[in-house]
Amino acid sequence: MTDGTDNNIILDFQNITKRFPGVTALKDVSLQIRRGEIHGLCGENGAGKSTLMKILSGVYPAGTYEGTVLYEGHELRLEKGAIRQATEEGIATVYQELTLIPAMTVGENVYLGKEPVEHGIINWDKMYADTRELLKKYNLDIRPQDVVKFLGVGKMQMTEIAKALSENAQVLILDEPTSALTEAEIDKLMDILHTLRSHGVTCIYITHKLEEFFRIADTITVLRDGAVITSQPTENLTREKLVHYMVGREMTERFPTGHHTPGEVVFEVEDLHAQDPDSSRAVIKGVTFDVRQGEIFGIAGLMGSGRTELVMTIFGEYGKITQGEIRLEGQKLHSRSSHEAMLSGISLVPEDRKRHGLVLMQSVLKNISLANLPQFSNWFSIDDNAELKASLQFANSLSIKAPNLNVPVDSLSGGNQQKVVISKWLMSQPKVLILDDPTRGVDVGAKYEIYKLMNDLAEHGMAIIMISSELEEVLGMSDRVMVMCEGRSNGILDIEEATQEKIMALATNIANGVTA
Repeated sequence: MTDGTDNNIILDFQNITKRFPGVTALKDVSLQIRRGEIHGLCGENGAGKSTLMKILSGVYPAGTYEGTVLYEGHELRLEKGAIRQATEEGIATVYQELTLIPAMTVGENVYLGKEPVEHGIINWDKMYADTRELLKKYNLDIRPQDVVKFLGVGKMQMTEIAKALSENAQVLILDEPTSALTEAEIDKLMDILHTLRSHGVTCIYITHKLEEFFRIADTITVLRDGAVITSQPTENLTREKLVHYMVGREMTERFPTGHHTPGEVVFEVEDLHAQDPDSSRAVIKGVTFDVRQGEIFGIAGLMGSGRTELVMTIFGEYGKITQGEIRLEGQKLHSRSSHEAMLSGISLVPEDRKRHGLVLMQSVLKNISLANLPQFSNWFSIDDNAELKASLQFANSLSIKAPNLNVPVDSLSGGNQQKVVISKWLMSQPKVLILDDPTRGVDVGAKYEIYKLMNDLAEHGMAIIMISSELEEVLGMSDRVMVMCEGRSNGILDIEEATQEKIMALATNIANGVTA
């Protein structure tokens, strides 16, 4: 911890304003970050967090924004080759999407592009020795010769951190570092951050998981609509205060109350078995459940339990079904592709929106209408007016924040990107809507909007299947919960009897008498 004197200020953002066509992303932002602290940067998607960090890391070089950034007491002007210049200054970023080369070893990734060379030849012994020393210094539990593609996500992230630290980073930006980690891996990351702090490394920590700020951050700054709302020691804040600062209003409940009245069974899965299409390994091993009209049916389970594999198989995009049946409104389905599943009345909002849900270079308009073009086709052409009218209707009903529908979808915040994916599949008018981790990487305000939308859809009779990695979300939104373990459905609980303890007991296969 630092004493707060001026000598301890490593970063001083002074009156930073950043404009894009049609939107001001940062408005006169002034913020100080102390040397050797873990500084939490908090805010809804679109609040300006990433834009501010892109200025610091050189993605947006000097001259593209107004204001001044002081680093170690001197003006930081990142110009040509700005990203590399930022790294040389000791400012490094660990992104949510890792940037490693899977076929290379840990050591090769850490020193990629800066390998020790003697007489024109890479000195492999020195490279691995230096990597070993770096890993030991920061208590990173990986081996220099490990091939990255064989590591778990947690150890890949350690490699990414080691890569940043090999540049003698004094400031380390961590953007959603725990989004794909298990609880054990998160615990290890927290230990690593404590070690970095003890070595004087300043960490700027960005996450939508508010509890992590209270676990690790010394100071929290909240941005809203591109402006600093508050910056104060974590010990002065509570979760409720933080949410109020983020959304600008009191949120008395995390999960809006739904008034679902489940009706007749509309969707059934009976004794479903499926194999991985590449290895013939069994991934679904006898799953049985049904979903009623107007019901939110939750699916819980640990990472690797088969949740995503199950819904991707139902959607015709993953496993080879070897046994069992899928029925919609009593009719057996044989979906061999997402297109066939959609025509049958099933839509899926995927877990990874950027890889499987969006065409990032395309406009918001084209992404919303992409799966529904036959609705607007007239012989060999698209009725542009009808396409625009329908897309606008969904954009407005889901409150998608964008200057217009022609901007690239990758220019939107994560929450708004997720709303675009949901809009696309709602436009297909599904009978069953599957949502795989629908609020992953989404801020607290956008989460609440998605929850309200789910309740509204259920109240109007839609059958919804929701996978979630967050037990509180499963318990807060579901009418019933199926718990998966090792590719099997281990039990189905009515929400009145479901608890975190019962779900975890079923998810870990130690139910000890818990019955479905």
